[in-house]
Amino acid sequence: MDKQELRERVWDELDASGTARFPFPPHGRIPNFAGAPEAAERLTETDAWQAAEVLKANPDAPQLPVRRAALHAGKRVYMAVPRLKDERPFLELDPDEIAPEDRDAAATLSHVDDYATRVGPDALPDVDLVVSGSVAVTESGVRIGKGEGYSDLEWAVLFELGRVDASTPVVTTVHGRQVVDEADTPTPEAHDVTMDLVVTPERVVETGASGKPTGIDWDLAAERLEEIPLLARLAADD
Repeated sequence: MDKQELRERVWDELDASGTARFPFPPHGRIPNFAGAPEAAERLTETDAWQAAEVLKANPDAPQLPVRRAALHAGKRVYMAVPRLKDERPFLELDPDEIAPEDRDAAATLSHVDDYATRVGPDALPDVDLVVSGSVAVTESGVRIGKGEGYSDLEWAVLFELGRVDASTPVVTTVHGRQVVDEADTPTPEAHDVTMDLVVTPERVVETGASGKPTGIDWDLAAERLEEIPLLARLAADD
């Protein structure tokens, strides 16, 4: 089964089972799911979460409860500007600058610009925990995203900048139906970022994954140099 076939199977299962949640349909996106708040709550009980002060998180709906939990716990949250297309390609949510009653709204994609500060790479701190959205994932940490490659690229950029390293944990929250068999999953490529923790509403899987990318794959990134200013800058410095 190739990646797109696996995505379609998972999207179809979430849709047919009634476990998908708004926005609909789940197809073509990181799918929201019933139990996302419970998965976020389970994540907050992990050592990786409790040790983290700074998170880099994806902006998708199923991880909204994670972003909200982080702000309410006093953790700074960074999200990438869509497709990294800005000279200052990261959105900083600092809970010290956001009133407690506004933190739920601040974590949403529709209101984040009202509360976030756009920052460039030089203003980024070290990241303690990376939160990713997934379409499918295995218990060994192999992740399938929606197919655009930006999540893996964001990790590579952060690694190139020295803001993450091989010890930085990467986690995803998913519905149990999104946890798929190893036999159904293509072998990960060198640029694919594996998950250290897979968290569902019912359980936490410590994957034992290793061997994350240690920088940008310039062969893959070359076609995006003109559209992503930060890539062009890093290429010039390389």
